[in-house]
Amino acid sequence: MKIGIMGGTFDPIHIGHLLLGQFAYEDFGLDEIWYLPNGNPPHKQPKEGKEALMHRIEMVRLAIQDKPYFKLCLHEAKETEHSYTYKTLRELNQLYPDCEFYFILGADSLFEIENWKYFREIFPSCTILAAMRDDKNVEEMLKQISYLEEHYGAKVELLRAPLLEISSTAIRSRAFRNLSVYYLVPDTVAEYIQKNMLYQESQLP
Repeated sequence: MKIGIMGGTFDPIHIGHLLLGQFAYEDFGLDEIWYLPNGNPPHKQPKEGKEALMHRIEMVRLAIQDKPYFKLCLHEAKETEHSYTYKTLRELNQLYPDCEFYFILGADSLFEIENWKYFREIFPSCTILAAMRDDKNVEEMLKQISYLEEHYGAKVELLRAPLLEISSTAIRSRAFRNLSVYYLVPDTVAEYIQKNMLYQESQLP
């Protein structure tokens, strides 16, 4: 099976995350897209514990429940230890040796990947699908892809999907100010945020 991997804090998951997954699924003939909520990302301040993590997991579940090829994977949903991409991909390849993994990331991450922990171990573990941004032209992207391929043996493909100017931070800010987040997130997620009064306290940015 060909599996797309979409990791993130998903605080909350929004339609930009879903669009990337959908385009990757269709354009590269993938069998499934796995969404991996990160319980304790090394690059962000820790959240307020297990309850917040459970909310993020439930919002991902609600967002993808109507797409049978979108799956919720809890491999990185750990409170007590940091999750690193190299380690996650290594473990997934061990657990699912018959699967071929495609790691979906944004253009900015493609240019920053050499700063990631043990980044060299990522390249043999997957094909990277790098989503284009409007402020990164094709020539810049192709140059970076060639660099990573030549220096590290990376396998990188361009993922041409619409990248909307939507951020989880902006969504939290709107919820904090009691403004609607409909059309930024799936209706099920908007209703969940409203019902559980999420992002109403000092959880920003």
